[in-house]
Amino acid sequence: MSSRIQEATMKTNGSGALDGAVVAVAGAAGPAGRAALLRLAEAGAVVVASDADPQRLAEAVDAARYAHGGATVTGDTVDLLDLDAARDWANKTEKEFGRIDGLVHLVGGWRGGATFAETNPADWELLEKLLIRTVQNTSLAFHEGLQRSDKGRYVLISAAGASNPTAGNAAYAAAKAAAEAWTLALADAFRKAGGEQGPTSAAAILVVKALVHDAMRAERPNAKFAGFTDVTELAEAIAGVWDRPAPEVNGQRLWLTPKP
Repeated sequence: MSSRIQEATMKTNGSGALDGAVVAVAGAAGPAGRAALLRLAEAGAVVVASDADPQRLAEAVDAARYAHGGATVTGDTVDLLDLDAARDWANKTEKEFGRIDGLVHLVGGWRGGATFAETNPADWELLEKLLIRTVQNTSLAFHEGLQRSDKGRYVLISAAGASNPTAGNAAYAAAKAAAEAWTLALADAFRKAGGEQGPTSAAAILVVKALVHDAMRAERPNAKFAGFTDVTELAEAIAGVWDRPAPEVNGQRLWLTPKP
């Protein structure tokens, strides 16, 4: 165990599978990212966050760090559309902390229309970058490090629409479906690497209808948000992926909303 890991572990009071684990979070500055940082830090993980917005990232990192008694939470502004930049981030993380045990992919975005005929091809161009290319680059960058870990996890957040697309969400649903397929290919790589003993690392997909947080409720106090998953519940589910054996979650869609 490296001196950085020993120092980080001493600063946290977590217990369980995430205690002392090193987990990277991509897209960490949004509401879901903030909730994930807080939950992972609470569980005792060393959290390495990234986002394209440096100011919001710094605020999210500070909130998680100070909410949990000086937990080790760091932030890097990384261009995840650049594979070399993603690899540099992965290599830097593993070199600094001695290991890498997780990548949580929370880079999001949505574009859609009222009808299929109104679909704008420009929506696909944007969503392909946000929802697919960032998954490709983070998975390729972190794959080997996660495989070296005895509890490596790649966690993708997806949407029920990927398997049940609606007319106005063609671009979004197609992008999410492609991201799921890519993640399942990573899961197959982990399965093959494990051989007869089974995988020691896992790639899993958490499926939601949509996410809700306190600010959304404040803006729309009369809205029901039926079937939506609160970001704190999502964060709990993310942490829970480490509580289950790799063979049990590898290549699985874990539904946080009823299947359509």
